[in-house]
Amino acid sequence: MPKHNETRQLPYTPEQMFDLVADVALYAEFLPWVTAVRVRSNSESEMVADLIVGFKGLRESFTSRVSKQRPEHIRVDYLEGPLKHLNNDWKFRSDGQGGCYVDFCVDFAFKNRMFEMLAGQVFDRALRKMIGAFEERAAKLYAGSAAPSAASGISKSSAHNAA
Repeated sequence: MPKHNETRQLPYTPEQMFDLVADVALYAEFLPWVTAVRVRSNSESEMVADLIVGFKGLRESFTSRVSKQRPEHIRVDYLEGPLKHLNNDWKFRSDGQGGCYVDFCVDFAFKNRMFEMLAGQVFDRALRKMIGAFEERAAKLYAGSAAPSAASGISKSSAHNAA
């Protein structure tokens, strides 16, 4: 079961990063492998959305509930699809310099053993690509509004694949 925890210091406010992560409807525009999104419901505190993910000829859709506590926390809870479970947490906190720390944790497992084996082989590389996509999206959206004194991309991470 792949699991990953990471903290990044970014030159954007907690509110900016919260808005970027909470805008699930736009994920297909910038996240690798997300081919489509359908938002079933959305309020200030909760969203239910379907994502279709494609990778190497495989296509799967899954439904998640996104709980939002502006501007400091987003939690993704898995509802249905090809996974056994999915836990995904984003926490945003000020770094005291105009930027923020983003704490990210994801833990998931597939029902299908073949998908689980495939995910284990490419998990770290795929995760880095997705984290990079969020950072590139932030740079594109918030260019010119970043705090000049905030360090960008400083990270502490621990990634592991538990069998």
